[in-house]
Order: sequence, then structure tokens, then C-alpha cells
Amino acid sequence: MTASNNKLRMMIVTALFAAIIGILAQVTIPLPLVPITGQTLAIGLAATILGARYGTLSILVYLAIGAAGMPVFAQMSGGLGSLFGPTGGYLFGFIPTAFVIGYYLEKMGFTIRNAVVANILGMFVALGFGTVWLKIFAELSWAGAFMGGFAPFILVGIIKAVLAAWIGISVRNRLASAKLLHGLETRNHSSL
Repeated sequence: MTASNNKLRMMIVTALFAAIIGILAQVTIPLPLVPITGQTLAIGLAATILGARYGTLSILVYLAIGAAGMPVFAQMSGGLGSLFGPTGGYLFGFIPTAFVIGYYLEKMGFTIRNAVVANILGMFVALGFGTVWLKIFAELSWAGAFMGGFAPFILVGIIKAVLAAWIGISVRNRLASAKLLHGLETRNHSSL
């Protein structure tokens, strides 16, 4: 496969993951300040399957599409108002989240155990960014921001992290077996 074919393939896969994130963002459980969405599951999947570079790039494409006004954010929202609204910290936090997950896996190996650790770390990154943003945006106390933007999402975040790890590594292994991950770091240390 030529370098240009591989680059085109990865651009298509990156765009596909941006679309998957937009679709899963519509799976929503409403809560008072910040809803629980499938968005973070999709972020974890993208980073687990694609690694740091292409996982992060898929998030950037997703955010750019949403910033341009396409209704890809939670509850069919989009535009700069969504990026700079109360949940904007979570959206911006997805960038380092994807990088942390992908980077950890590239260094430690693409195994389910490592993916669970990476996705839990990523969950804390996203929640941290979102909580700080919520504190500033909504002029909350640190305790109020923590209780409204962090604490309610820990348990469901861990569940989504485990799902993203398990599904992501399974899909990644199948793509690698089909030789569809050419050009990506594919080091596996073990099945667990």
C-alpha cells in the first residue's frame, strides 16, 4: 500500500469516527446541569482503536463540524454557543482525553487491561476539564462544580471506560487481523 493510499484511508477512518462520535452524542440521559451522553464512550472508542494521533484528530474534526453549526453535540446542538456554553469544558477536554488514552496505549500496549486504565484516566481528564469550565462559567464554588460536573459521572464514566476498552480492543484486533490498521502502532503485549 502506498503512503498516499494509507493517508487517504486514515483520513476516511478519522472522519468516520468523528461521525460516530456525533451519532453517539445523541444518546442522552438528561441531568440538571450536564447530561450523560454516549459521547464519552465514542471518544474512548476512537482513541482506543485509532491511538493518540488519529484518535485526537477525529475529536478535532468532530469539534470543527460542531463549531461550524452542524448539530453533532449532545441534544442535537451545534455552533460556537455550544463550545463556549456550560458544557464547553467537556468538549474541549475531549482533545487531551483522546490523546492521553491513545498515548498510554501506544506506550503500554493495546490490551484490554491497559485500555481500561487508559480510558479511566481519560475519563478523569474530561471530567476535570468540564468541572473547571463549569465552575468558571456558572460561577459555582469548587464544591458545587464538583457535585454538579464531576461526582454524578464517576460511576457511569467507569462503566463507559470499561465498555470502550473492551469494544475498542476487540474492534482494533479485528481491524488489525484484516490488515486495515496499516500505519498505526499495533503493539500488543497480551490479550489481557
